[in-house]
Amino acid sequence: MDLIKGSLYHGFRLEEEEKIDEISSLARKFYHEKSGARLLYLQNDDDNKVFSVTFRTPPEDSTGVAHIVEHSVLCGSRKFPMKEPFVELVKGSLNTYLNAMTFPDKTMYPVASRNSKDFRNLMDVYLDAVFYPNIYNAPETLMQEGWHYELENPLDEITYKGVVYNEMKGVFSSADAILEKKNFESLFPDTAYGVESGGDPEFIPDLTQEKFINFHKKYYHPSNGYIFLYGDLDILDNLKFLDESYLSNFEKIEVNSQIALQPVFKQKVENVFEYSIAPSENIEDKTFLSRNFVLGKATNSEICLAFQILEYLLLETPAAPLRNALIEAEIGKDVVGTFVKSILQPTFGVVITGSNESEKEKFIQVVDEELKRLVRVGIDKELIEACINIFEFTLREANYGTRPRGLVYNIKCMDSWLYDASPFIHLGYEDDLVKIKAALKNNYFEQLIEKYLLNNNHQALVILKPKHGLAEEKDEELRKYLAEYKASLSDAEINELVEQTKRLKTLQETADSPEALATIPLLTRQDIEVKSEELIVIEKEELGVPVLLHPLRTNAIAYVNMYFDTCLVPQEYLPYMYLLSEILGKISTQQYEYSALSNEVNKNTGGIVFDVAVFTENANDSKYLPKFIVKGKSLVEKLPQLLNLTEQIIAHSRFDNSKRMKELIQEIKSNWDMNLFRRGQQLATNRVLSYFSPIAQYNEVGMLAFYDFVAALEKDFAAKSEEVYKNLEIVAGFIFNKENLLVSVTVEDENYSEFQKAFSEFHSCLASTTEKPAVYHFENSHCNEGLMTSGKVQYVVKGANFRKLGYPYHGSLKVLETILRYDYLWTRVRVQGGAYGGFARLERNGNMVLGSYRDPNLKETLTVYDETANYLRNFSVDQREMTKYVIGTMSQLDTPLTPSQKGERAANNYIRNISQAMIQQERDEILATEQSDISKLADLMEDAMKQNYLCVLGNEQKIKDNGNLFQHIVNILK
Repeated sequence: MDLIKGSLYHGFRLEEEEKIDEISSLARKFYHEKSGARLLYLQNDDDNKVFSVTFRTPPEDSTGVAHIVEHSVLCGSRKFPMKEPFVELVKGSLNTYLNAMTFPDKTMYPVASRNSKDFRNLMDVYLDAVFYPNIYNAPETLMQEGWHYELENPLDEITYKGVVYNEMKGVFSSADAILEKKNFESLFPDTAYGVESGGDPEFIPDLTQEKFINFHKKYYHPSNGYIFLYGDLDILDNLKFLDESYLSNFEKIEVNSQIALQPVFKQKVENVFEYSIAPSENIEDKTFLSRNFVLGKATNSEICLAFQILEYLLLETPAAPLRNALIEAEIGKDVVGTFVKSILQPTFGVVITGSNESEKEKFIQVVDEELKRLVRVGIDKELIEACINIFEFTLREANYGTRPRGLVYNIKCMDSWLYDASPFIHLGYEDDLVKIKAALKNNYFEQLIEKYLLNNNHQALVILKPKHGLAEEKDEELRKYLAEYKASLSDAEINELVEQTKRLKTLQETADSPEALATIPLLTRQDIEVKSEELIVIEKEELGVPVLLHPLRTNAIAYVNMYFDTCLVPQEYLPYMYLLSEILGKISTQQYEYSALSNEVNKNTGGIVFDVAVFTENANDSKYLPKFIVKGKSLVEKLPQLLNLTEQIIAHSRFDNSKRMKELIQEIKSNWDMNLFRRGQQLATNRVLSYFSPIAQYNEVGMLAFYDFVAALEKDFAAKSEEVYKNLEIVAGFIFNKENLLVSVTVEDENYSEFQKAFSEFHSCLASTTEKPAVYHFENSHCNEGLMTSGKVQYVVKGANFRKLGYPYHGSLKVLETILRYDYLWTRVRVQGGAYGGFARLERNGNMVLGSYRDPNLKETLTVYDETANYLRNFSVDQREMTKYVIGTMSQLDTPLTPSQKGERAANNYIRNISQAMIQQERDEILATEQSDISKLADLMEDAMKQNYLCVLGNEQKIKDNGNLFQHIVNILK
């Protein structure tokens, strides 16, 4: 559709129009004359449409007001006066994305859908939420979503409760999150970036209702808004809707939301902070050393892209010179690089983990000396070429996993638009790449290092060191403070707190009226495609190896996944199989030193990665299919190089470099130390399943058991090094066998012949062994563990296998997941319990779990799980609500997939022996699910919960206080 620049369309004046070839879009920027709203539309043929409205919301303190407002506006509005329209949308929408996000300086409300009717419904609910929320007349919203004093009985202790309060307690249970916060505090002491937009639990209770309301009143106006539309849609119809339904109701105003620039430091800053570790943890090698630099402004797209590449070049690739210099100096266990670009003044950082405060001077010295050396002698051009290539490949591939492309482009455009520059700046990249590629011939990157790192005083050294019992000290201070606060209250004030707590709980327990629920726009079951998408699999054979071809449009990229059956690996060697997946591609081969290997991979491919996965065959949990997966991607013309490099790695890796192996094991252990609490949901879920499920018992070898294994290797590597080399060789010999191989290829049909040619060369590197499969003996246990950490919240999980209890799998179980997650568990665990969330998972193989995350409770949540059967027996909803649950379930099934994801899913179904007929049957069963089908599942849930398999990962003291629930209490950090 041709639009004329300068013309007015439904109140919107078209200001700019530009074709952006890199994202195959026509970009149009509009301005709404009456309200002052800005709007950007990216027109293209993508049917996964995206809408968002963003507000510039720089916080003034760390009360988390921006974050709490983000939660709260989605708790009812003018047109949709129920308690949580957001949840009702999730239950009953075909959305492909639905969320809200708080950044350090903005708040985004994005949605996506492939269904036009659904897309408009989502827009309507979100716009009404942000512009007309119920928060002005509902003080309980701040209490629920932010914080409140909890007191159920006058004799009880007062506590704090609130969703964001507990969410952020969970966030700051991870040392790396604390470090990130302290880095920002140190770099930006005078601006919005120096406070915590998400909220610091120490300061969240300082947020008053008045400040909460005033924040919304100040910032949530169209004049401070940035509206984004993306995809194949009728732009004039959407402009008309926006104008008539919302924007025409507002008059343009001046909103003071400018983000101040932090003045450049006259001298470098150094700060020391502490974080808590459990009393039983070793304090040595637990300090973080972090050096951070502020780099100009985000509106300089060239510098932003160049520093993304430079950060990878210096600190992430195995050939990274700064990383390797720091590892060589033995300052710490691992090196991490950071580049933060979604703020006005981007930052570059170097972080050493697993260190000690005494290494500070050496850290500074090594960084300076290595950067000066690189400027003096120059960066290896092979390394530069490799790093530019891998970034260029990623930009052109534009594969963002489960995130819609439109959402990623929305975030990119905000990296300039929010700061009063053109929203197009970061969407196109060709011109910037041309300038950056000059680094292949001149000293481009060396000049960046000199200007922005070596000669830059706007930097901060942050030391984050461990302290035993710090969390307990703070908890005691809080208990004392709250006790003193309670002592200062009169009996009448205490009784009012009790009544306030009761009123809030009553409100939370009171269901929305049918009239309120009916205001949410809803699709019908007839709006859903009845037939499931058929993923294409063409069975072929190359040189005796079965090959699955998925002929799809991939823009001349070939995706090659190799599935090696690991059934020959003896049980005692399984931990080494997981170790192998971590180190391959990072060690030298017969032809390449590991740094040269990294360069060759990055120059010629889009990456080669390794993983271990365990599949169950259809519905049989006891019949599992373990695979070692090698995933590679490249341009079709580079397939020979892709497979040649894959051959080098899997057939010719050298495991006997003691120094390199020690470095990698330390790196793996350090990464686990940093991220263990973040993995809490996954770890606790698999752990509880491992009490009774063979597939989970196998998986456990790669989870907490693997962490224990790696910790033991690191502790005594000198004595075990020869054993490590030998066992890795043995495991690789068992795995990389042409008799064990299944290949999955996703590429255009006409390009398959290029794979055939390349594969014929690769095939000869594989051994041919027909040994008998190993026999695995995993013992079931009912050990119900409390896994202790220094975290401040819990992951509470309970599980069972319903097939072993005599119950079959049925598509209605997927609807039950939706109902439990967004109704029962949402209400009981999140809204009433104050946890960040709850989840349910019921799989085709019978394994099922109920779980919570970032949960302040423990036994109370287990009680909720045990009462699920009663909820199901009393489950009573009308036909409209039942339809909503069905539609919400279908949205999870119909998430858009990239070509590589389609190929991978098709291969997984093939391995698991899941036919198209079975997929269609599940879909039919979901679409036919009625209330009675859900109520019938009460016995299944009751019997499952009676098995009493449970695992909790969380706070040490909380677990000890509930020690009677566990057979084993384990401190998991080493």
